[in-house]
Amino acid sequence: MVQSKKQKYWFLAFCLIPTFILFAVFTLYPLFSGLYYSFFDWSGSSSNKEFIGFSNYVKLFHDAVIPDTIVHDYFLVVTKIIGIMVLAMFFAVALTQLKIIEAPFYRIVFFFPNIMSVVVIGILWMFIYNPSLGLVNSGLEFLGLEKWARPWLGDEKWALPSLVFPAVWAGIGLFMLMLMGGIANISKSYYEAAKIDGATEWQQFWKITLPLVWPQIKVSILYIVITTLNGSFILVQVMTGGGPNNATHVMGSYLYQQAFKQYNFGYGATIGVMILVLSLITVLLLQFLMRREKVEY
Repeated sequence: MVQSKKQKYWFLAFCLIPTFILFAVFTLYPLFSGLYYSFFDWSGSSSNKEFIGFSNYVKLFHDAVIPDTIVHDYFLVVTKIIGIMVLAMFFAVALTQLKIIEAPFYRIVFFFPNIMSVVVIGILWMFIYNPSLGLVNSGLEFLGLEKWARPWLGDEKWALPSLVFPAVWAGIGLFMLMLMGGIANISKSYYEAAKIDGATEWQQFWKITLPLVWPQIKVSILYIVITTLNGSFILVQVMTGGGPNNATHVMGSYLYQQAFKQYNFGYGATIGVMILVLSLITVLLLQFLMRREKVEY
């Protein structure tokens, strides 16, 4: 009996230790390294590091660009949550509740952007937004709406909203499949009983589908928040580079500019710490706001 317990613990250790090593190397080490470098004035490429204490954090609170980057990030968070979740839920319900013969084909079509590189997506949408040859302006001209045509990515007012569409387009498929998995697990008897009681399709959605797929919705929203605050800079770098006139800079793209273009690695690490703190606060707040008891019928 004792021997079997030892074997069990050794097996668990054998499974967990490699995972912990990978987690330590690729997550904990960069995390604490970034925190360490935030206390230094360092170019990132030289051996000279000057300890400056909290000077980078003082600079952070006086940097006029930082508030705008935070606003831009949370603008993308809110618009992506609304756009992705509404469309993903619509397609998930349509492909599971309606008898569409081509449903498997549509699943592949909607998921296809998720297997594409963010860089490829950014370049594709740069062509779509091209002022002269792009699909958007050409479509507007075809419809007789030439006055609406504009250099979308070069317009300070429209550059940031223009980034929402490729971000939403690229994210619908994954969350649609997550929601479809949740809907598929709902017993058909609930809908049959609701129909007998005279419930409309809309009432069935609000009273049965939505409450029972809430766990999937919650996970999806948290995933969108985390990936947006930590990864939206890739799309920004590819499509606008933070321009025009810092109109699309998010926290991640500003970090990249400071650390790798202006060789202010210490200040870039400080911005990274800020991103971590804001992400953690946002996720914990959402966890609190979205908490609810598990629904069972």
